[in-house]
Amino acid sequence: MQMSTWSDMYRQKCKSATEAVKLVCSGDWVDYGMATSQPVLLDEALAARKEELHDVKVRMALSLAPRKVVECDPTRETFTAMNWHMGSYDRKQCARGSMFFLPMSYRNEPSMYRDILDVDVAMIMVGPMDEHGYFNFGLTVSATEAITKKAKRVIVEVNEAVPKVRGGRGEVIHISDVDVVVEGPRREMPTLPFVLGDDIDLKIAKMVVEKVPDYATLQLGIGSLPNTIGVMIAESDLKDLSVHTEMLVDSFYKMHQTGRLTNKYKEINTDKTAWSFACGSSELYEWIDDNPSLSAFPVDFINDPFVVGQISRFISINSCIDIDLFGQVSSESTGFQHISGSGGQLDFTDGAYRSPGGMSIITLRSTFYDKKTNQVHSRILPTFRDGTIVTDPRSQVHWIATEYGMTNLMGASTWERAERLISLAHPDFRESLIAAAESMKIWRKSNKK
Repeated sequence: MQMSTWSDMYRQKCKSATEAVKLVCSGDWVDYGMATSQPVLLDEALAARKEELHDVKVRMALSLAPRKVVECDPTRETFTAMNWHMGSYDRKQCARGSMFFLPMSYRNEPSMYRDILDVDVAMIMVGPMDEHGYFNFGLTVSATEAITKKAKRVIVEVNEAVPKVRGGRGEVIHISDVDVVVEGPRREMPTLPFVLGDDIDLKIAKMVVEKVPDYATLQLGIGSLPNTIGVMIAESDLKDLSVHTEMLVDSFYKMHQTGRLTNKYKEINTDKTAWSFACGSSELYEWIDDNPSLSAFPVDFINDPFVVGQISRFISINSCIDIDLFGQVSSESTGFQHISGSGGQLDFTDGAYRSPGGMSIITLRSTFYDKKTNQVHSRILPTFRDGTIVTDPRSQVHWIATEYGMTNLMGASTWERAERLISLAHPDFRESLIAAAESMKIWRKSNKK
């Protein structure tokens, strides 16, 4: 078919945001997608219907700006907001009871949409339609295709500022699969500040980077500590590194700039940086835009432990909140306070361990300072506080790193785990941790105190 056919179809489907959201009915399940794919005009228009709707459930993930359906209805009289992975805005809404969390292992999100979940209306921000009738999902490929394929009705909000990403697969939707097109103003993509850590983070980063071999394939998490590690890798003399990561961040762009990143030696998607969604600086987005050396895929491919395990020297580097003496890792909550989400940490913890010559490394600072109580607390705990969620079970945890060293927990017994983890704790807390280990019968009398 000719471009004129797609253009005619486009014009026929164009409506205002106010008209478009009339597709939403009371009782519907609505999906906003994740991060940069979340709509703006459609969110505002749907919120304006608060008084005429009831029991509308809205799924989203990692909101990078306030959501109007939440702001207009904090007591959830009409809209019930649910979130797969919480950013700072979502965390605050969850704490005040205006939003609920959706647990998942990130690799399973597309299959949950395909096989389990209902989507009545999907509202997704996309780039302009091309000459073949396709809209690009931009920086969030993730589970977006699965959401739109499951939806009974699809509304796209067109934004000229959305970068065009290369697939891979699952990065586009065709005009014939769209019910309504809403044209929005050019709205620059939200960015995340690239924050580096302090001297403690630098100490941890140095130990971690020493474990990274030449020709490694990397996955990095989000935060000041992974950022610090990423910059140190970029400034190192490591050779021919590759990337296979759920989240494409500025650290990888810096590795590209310094010549560390070539993707020559990974067995899958050779010569390509493989990723699923991106958040970072405007410079990162410019690098991504229509770049044939980058390949975006749905997250059920990127995060599949079977896929990761086929890539040699796969090094997964993430951070956590707490770890207990049994080796359980929490990266999403502290007690009943929800902080982020499971994300893909368990996916890569499993996959990197399967990789020939690979390893999973979970990093954390040994302590944190509580401003409310003016006290310092250990992040290595005898057992978790009530309500704390286990992100990585002890059976899947490989390497752990703090500023006091690194240790391998895989294959270690309960007493060996206690001994190794206490050696990574701040010295001020080691005696109390030993006493707790003794009371839990996981401390050998022969252990040195």
